[in-house]
Amino acid sequence: MRILMAGAGATGGYFGGRLAQAGQDVTFLVRERRYQQLQTHGLVLQTPQGTETLQPQLVQAPALTGHYDLIIVTVKSFGLEQVMNDIAPAVGPETLIMPILNGMRHIATLQQRFGEDKVIGGLCKINATLGENGEVIQMTPLHQIYYGALDGNNDIRLQRVDAALREAGVDSRFSDNIMDELWEKWLLLSTLGAVCCLARGDTRQILTSRGGEALLQAVFAEILSVITAEGYQPRPAATARIFEMLNNPATPMTSSMYRDLTQGYDIEADQVIGDLLLRAKRHSLVTPLLNAVDVNLQVYLQQR
Repeated sequence: MRILMAGAGATGGYFGGRLAQAGQDVTFLVRERRYQQLQTHGLVLQTPQGTETLQPQLVQAPALTGHYDLIIVTVKSFGLEQVMNDIAPAVGPETLIMPILNGMRHIATLQQRFGEDKVIGGLCKINATLGENGEVIQMTPLHQIYYGALDGNNDIRLQRVDAALREAGVDSRFSDNIMDELWEKWLLLSTLGAVCCLARGDTRQILTSRGGEALLQAVFAEILSVITAEGYQPRPAATARIFEMLNNPATPMTSSMYRDLTQGYDIEADQVIGDLLLRAKRHSLVTPLLNAVDVNLQVYLQQR
């Protein structure tokens, strides 16, 4: 299977690296700075089991040729427009595009550009970041990747994707109901991002503060009401599990958006929070806490 990883950050680097180690034909589509970094140091995976170095196949957008069987998109959501232009020459009649991005807006954007038959659902759960020299640092053993047809029709093309990922040595989850998984991932990451960015702290600090648990519960309820109005059919066991994970002061958590914000980076404010507000407005839902978070993030972006 010919696979193009659009992006070689913590997510793309880790899962693409595992696919390459399993013998898949993987090429990383990267920008100049990352290209030079990987050429110099290789793709370094620092995991709880040890450190491994790969010499990956690399390409930059101007040199991209030929069609790929699978394109896995792992860029930040605000980089989607550019990456769609970059990958266009690689999209053929049988190509599948699996985005691993935050939020849900990207699905419709990719479908409008490349066609509904090209886009499948994907998400990952991994605690990873990049080190000073671009090494991928996996901070915990968690390395789950979920995928499946958006309409639940996992045909032969999806089965080939499943076969490749099952051989990659990661915790692969071939889902017949990937849309529910996507809604629930958005519920988790947007609640976490909202409370961490608003309170400027991790979940332990929030939950041990006066009113912190009430804030978490109220934000969670607002977001759940929005995604339910948009078509998610709540799975009580799943939503309860998400809330319990967030509402545990013994295990402090932060979101990638919060970590980006504290480092002064660009953030996925529109894709994670702003899109929820647009959907809430469509259903005449009142979401004052989401609005407060959105104002907070917009002020941050103005000050950058």
